[in-house]
Amino acid sequence: MCGFAGFSDYSDELLDEKYLWMALARRMARRLSHRGPDDQGAHVSAHCALAHMRLAVIDPENGQQPMTARREGHEFTIAYNGELYNAAELRADLEARGCRFYTNCDTEVVLNAYIVYGEECAKKLNGIFAFAVDDGWKERTFLCRDRFGVKPFFYTFQGERLAFASEIKGLFEFPGVNPVLDREGLCEIFGLGPARTPGHGVFQGIHELKPGHTAMFDRSGFHEQQYFDLSAAPHTQSYKETVETVRELLADTVKRQLIADVPLCTFLSGGLDSSVVTAIAARLLREQGRSLSTYSFEFQGNEEFFTPSSFQPDRDQAWAERVSKILGTQHSTLLCDNDQLADSLFEGVIAKDLPGMADIDGSLLHFCRQVKKYHVVALCGECADEIFGGYPWFHRREMFDGTHFPWSNNLNTRQSLLKPELAAELGMEDYVNRRLEETLAAVPILEGETPEQHRMREISYLNIKWFMATLLDRKDRCSMASGLEVRVPYCDHRIAQYVFNVPWDYKCPGGITKGLLRDAARGLLPDEILNRKKSPYPKTHNPGYEEILKQRLGYILRDSLQPIHKILSQEAVQGLLGQNFDYGKPWFGQLMAGPQMLAYLIQINYWMLHYNIYVNI
Repeated sequence: MCGFAGFSDYSDELLDEKYLWMALARRMARRLSHRGPDDQGAHVSAHCALAHMRLAVIDPENGQQPMTARREGHEFTIAYNGELYNAAELRADLEARGCRFYTNCDTEVVLNAYIVYGEECAKKLNGIFAFAVDDGWKERTFLCRDRFGVKPFFYTFQGERLAFASEIKGLFEFPGVNPVLDREGLCEIFGLGPARTPGHGVFQGIHELKPGHTAMFDRSGFHEQQYFDLSAAPHTQSYKETVETVRELLADTVKRQLIADVPLCTFLSGGLDSSVVTAIAARLLREQGRSLSTYSFEFQGNEEFFTPSSFQPDRDQAWAERVSKILGTQHSTLLCDNDQLADSLFEGVIAKDLPGMADIDGSLLHFCRQVKKYHVVALCGECADEIFGGYPWFHRREMFDGTHFPWSNNLNTRQSLLKPELAAELGMEDYVNRRLEETLAAVPILEGETPEQHRMREISYLNIKWFMATLLDRKDRCSMASGLEVRVPYCDHRIAQYVFNVPWDYKCPGGITKGLLRDAARGLLPDEILNRKKSPYPKTHNPGYEEILKQRLGYILRDSLQPIHKILSQEAVQGLLGQNFDYGKPWFGQLMAGPQMLAYLIQINYWMLHYNIYVNI
């Protein structure tokens, strides 16, 4: 795991001022030093400059980047961020085709895969990755991102020059690239946030290389192409066969993702998803004579203030400790207090370059920093709910039958925060509906499906393309801000593609949420663990945290010079100051409700200040 930045220009010769351009590339990459604290490097060719910050996970002694290989007198140089889980198989095939390897790192495998397979290399990679290749033979720059966007990749244009970076902050080091927020950006922040339209960088002129896409930049221009999308196909296996296939895929995926030359752990909440991943990992490591470390997260005061509900029937700590004891892991519970949580709101903005899931982001960032003290790699249970249908909007018709994103259906509250004239000018409802319709139009169709079956396919597709993407973005930024690599086994494209075509009555047999996953895990864990009702990512129940938020937001709202006043309506400001504003409705998903809406506004204000954003409407 790493961070990289660079730029390409096929209308100019960069070697004439090589050291000037190298210094610029290094400056861009240094903004990403948190992603790669172990090493750094830079490269400049006739038309491309690359710089890299390395987090050494495989073959720490070698694998420095940017990495260059030569073939038939031509140079190919790569800057790569990610992990390749089928490196051994690809390496064997490439060696059979005449490639020689000088390191054990997967970077060299990816580079040679591009040299041998060309742009088709993307389809052969199993992993989480984003990379850029300076192709000196064909005089072009090749960009590539993994199938579900686990690893970030942003780019922009300045004249005929393409600039790119793992994170947006790297682009702001490039001359002429400035933090400007236009109408679309405001619609993204207030209409969709903390989700983001695939391909949209929120800031004016900033783009994202979409998940499952490659791009080519040369003298003919910039050409983006999709190499992967979920596809529809008949499911022909019996339920028993389906359970066995899911079990085999999970075991293979976790085994592949345990490969590391540095200390490794898992996040363990005691819920179904993380417990299954931990059970497989613990068994595989035990066979190698190794033990597994596990971590769960908790907030100070929850033992006193937590109240069970249908949404969150119990706390994680006791369950995590129970699973740890069963599996024989070395378990730690990490704590976060109110002040740490409130302060993490600002760190979360810097990590993402955008407002995010408020304390849901910030707390993860806080916990990852603690884990990083002892480990470099972690496996987690993220994405199982999107793949196997665990969220309420998969099961409650009133949530998925409407004409809105099921996790964010309260657009009125969002619009009411804005100045009336601004809300009217933005046309936010039309913007959000257009983004929804664009996604629904891309849902693959399977002949013979009933309308209800197709609607469930739509809900699955929406969740993977939007909600899962939001959580993956959160996971990468909050972990990599600490130099911690978090792997996501459920996000393996083989699992996602297979389960996407499994009928709903298999995913949810007898009405049991994620029953398919539970049955696939039989024998790994006791039934009491496998049958535990879903519990979401933990958040604080301490009322003191909400009081801190109200106090901090109050300071902002009473200061007319704060930048958020360019956006908020006076009615909303007075309502929030009087604490009678309707902020009890969910803002996003299950976790962002009243306090998180307040925290989101605090983040927006800090974001505008920290990045000195110019609002261009």
